[in-house]
Amino acid sequence: MNSASQMHMMVYASLLAALTAAGAYLAIPIGPVPIVLQNLFIMLAGLLLGSRWAMASVGVYLLAGACGLPVFAGGTGGIGKFLGPTGGYLLGFLPAAFFIGMISERTGHRVVFDILAMIGGTLIIYIFGIAWLMVVTGMSLVKTLAVGMFPFLIGDGLKIAAAVPVARALRPVIKPKGREECVINQTK
Repeated sequence: MNSASQMHMMVYASLLAALTAAGAYLAIPIGPVPIVLQNLFIMLAGLLLGSRWAMASVGVYLLAGACGLPVFAGGTGGIGKFLGPTGGYLLGFLPAAFFIGMISERTGHRVVFDILAMIGGTLIIYIFGIAWLMVVTGMSLVKTLAVGMFPFLIGDGLKIAAAVPVARALRPVIKPKGREECVINQTK
């Protein structure tokens, strides 16, 4: 990837990190885990940037929050958020973005596979989030699912439905370079 392409991707990754932070401000508290738009932008990062740049975007977002910037749900921040009830969800954003990006890259950005990738990414976030929520709160699996997953399923379905047309509209503008294009550019 040439330096101009890298600069473009850094800008897009930073923009999606900022949008993820903005999505966290729209928090609706309903228990230990609030309803937020963060995961919509995590999904879009994977779909639009590809696996590596999506991970960079989410990494920047998590690092900013860990350093104390108010980028987490409800305008909070600090390393302590990773130890609280939502810490598992936050950490799950990283592998979820990578997974979505990897599937999207390898399947040629086809809608069906993008939807499956986002469902898989959402499951990854839930696996990390539910496991950590159980540890922190001491709740049973059934109760943890009742407060940490079930209330969010419809909203996550709507976020997936919203991400599809947004990704289709923005992909021609962003055009992340795949491995093949990078190899071709490096050999020229």
